[in-house]
Amino acid sequence: MELIEKYERLKAIIKDLKNVVVAFSGGVDSTLLLKACIDAVGKKNVLAIIGSSSLFPKREIEEAKTLAERIGAEYTVEDIPVMSDAKFIKNDRQRCYHCKSLLLEKLWNMAEERGFNSIVEGSNLDDLNESRPGRRACIEKKAQSPLLTAELKKDEIRRLSKMLSLPNYNKPASPCLATRIPYGIPIDIQILKKIELSEDFIRRLGITHIRVRYHGSIVRIEAGMDDMAKIIENREEIAHALSNIGFIYITLDLEGYRTGSMDIA
Repeated sequence: MELIEKYERLKAIIKDLKNVVVAFSGGVDSTLLLKACIDAVGKKNVLAIIGSSSLFPKREIEEAKTLAERIGAEYTVEDIPVMSDAKFIKNDRQRCYHCKSLLLEKLWNMAEERGFNSIVEGSNLDDLNESRPGRRACIEKKAQSPLLTAELKKDEIRRLSKMLSLPNYNKPASPCLATRIPYGIPIDIQILKKIELSEDFIRRLGITHIRVRYHGSIVRIEAGMDDMAKIIENREEIAHALSNIGFIYITLDLEGYRTGSMDIA
């Protein structure tokens, strides 16, 4: 099926929902979903909700707001009380399930207040190939996943986004800050803040594909292979900044950036 046909199928799926609340993070998937919702049912029938908490860097929230405005969507930023949930703070392998459940509960509350019939979120076909506890929350909370229903894969979403002139079509994945903490270590606001400050500092050096992994007094920097030389070049500046943030040992992971590197814990 051609990409344009898949996009038409996506819009048809959304059109059947009539009006929708969109879980909008500003990532590639949810941006295409928001654009498709507006194209399918019109601006007045779409509300984008940006979930805000200590898990998400402030720059991500601001970028999401800017994207929603550019697309022309009505949006609201809502606090998601994850740090008040003991099950989430425990940080076991169901962490994402608990977080997603809280987010979807907030979306349903907003939908009911505003008279919307459905909530949609940005899971895609490739997500079925990974361990995604959040998918269970989507099923339980009856959230629709139109990208998944339309059988869109990640590379197709990026290509469609580029065709539609969406500015973040090539944006790297940006999971929440809790993914930098090994399972079993309780999630703490101060730890999250240290990670956010560290990543923000490194990003200001022009290094965008970056993860700062937390291991107590040790921090492990993962960067894309193309950025390794820049990390080494700026190693003294990085070490000084991260020491001031509160880390004792600052290390560079020679295997570079990769997903799932915290799963060994």
